[in-house]
Amino acid sequence: MSQSRTARQHRKTAETDIQIELNVDGSGQSQIDTGVPFFDHMLTLFAKHGLFDLKVKAVGDIEVDYHHTVEDTGIVLGNCFREALGNKAGIVRYGWCLLPMDETLARVALDLSGRPLLVYEAPDRVEAIGGKFSYQLVEEFLRAFSSCLLANVHVDILRGRDAHHMAEAIFKGLARALDAATRHDARVTGIPSTKEVL
Repeated sequence: MSQSRTARQHRKTAETDIQIELNVDGSGQSQIDTGVPFFDHMLTLFAKHGLFDLKVKAVGDIEVDYHHTVEDTGIVLGNCFREALGNKAGIVRYGWCLLPMDETLARVALDLSGRPLLVYEAPDRVEAIGGKFSYQLVEEFLRAFSSCLLANVHVDILRGRDAHHMAEAIFKGLARALDAATRHDARVTGIPSTKEVL
């Protein structure tokens, strides 16, 4: 593995201004500032457990709602991973994780297939985390991220009650599954697909 798998993206709209730097082959270091404390916590542990070096600076219309900031960060982060992975030659391609977080058990499985799809199964009507962060924003982040990464992502909460624990299990599971899928396998020659493109 000689080529550096890094990316830097900047996306500015009327609602958000987001800058992200990513090193897929990092050590889990992060500098996260989105203006949304719980989201900062999720992205920090995402970097830590995926061993990705990640810098995120997001300025959004959080006085209106957290939605735009969370969704647009997912867009830019997905774009960063896609850029950093290039043509995906030599990678494992598939990753999965069964992640326990206290009473919660989350399953995350993904395929860096070039075909975007999110399949998300989690409890409905979950309370806001800390009374501020809507649990539904987890799904919005995942949808934006998988769409821009062009990945097939399946997320299931197999059991869980606490909204914080369920969100944390998902972000940690996503990190571990991505770490597995993006690893290089010395046995893989070229693109890991019979189509010879991902």
